[in-house]
Amino acid sequence: MSQIQPVNFRDIGGIPVANGTLTPNIFFRSGQVVDISNDTVDFLQNSCSLKRIYDFRSAEEVQKMPDTKIPSVTFTHLDILQTAKANQASMDEMVEGTGDAHENMLTTYEQMVTSDSACHGYAQFLTDLLTNNDPLLFHCFAGKDRTGFAAALILKIAGANDHQIMEDYLKTNTLRKEANQQIIAYFKDTMSTENLQQLQIALNVAPEYLNRANDTITNTFGSFNNYLHEGLGLENGFVSEFRHQYVK
Repeated sequence: MSQIQPVNFRDIGGIPVANGTLTPNIFFRSGQVVDISNDTVDFLQNSCSLKRIYDFRSAEEVQKMPDTKIPSVTFTHLDILQTAKANQASMDEMVEGTGDAHENMLTTYEQMVTSDSACHGYAQFLTDLLTNNDPLLFHCFAGKDRTGFAAALILKIAGANDHQIMEDYLKTNTLRKEANQQIIAYFKDTMSTENLQQLQIALNVAPEYLNRANDTITNTFGSFNNYLHEGLGLENGFVSEFRHQYVK
């Protein structure tokens, strides 16, 4: 079955969290679902019972490579980094990026916490979770940064510990290994060795990226709960309501 799954695909549920288990078969994450096979469509539609897809990519990314339409699945586009001052999350930005990719990624993760578009997008995404509990897939280009932070938010809200959150986050480097090798091979004859090395860095995740986002939350809002309330504008009872619905 693994070969028909989208790149970097996984269910983040089914793990023990505070006061129970995060419901499985609801929260799926992946890379983009572009030009996917009929078998993959069938897998998402029937094996996963998918009803919703959230696309965190930019408008330009969506226009260039729109998601494959899946019958009976609603698509919601949330441009997470639209107003960000730094963005090394898209394929074009990774390829065209200048300077230190590692530092650029750190800045991108700060922007996923503080930029208006990120706060608005993640707020809408999380709010939707309380009004509709149908199975959903959320993704960006690689399913590693904008998607990785969204997964971290869900897991943190559910009551997962820091180790569990980081473990899910770092699975991307294993699940994207083959796809990343294909990207590097595609550009190896047209990019310098140094630029290829920077691209390789940009295509992977590192613990310090997610840690930078967490530090930015603490430094900007004082605590994770304050980030939810002040940064995202979520109701005071959001965490308890989420756990009531999704932690059993």
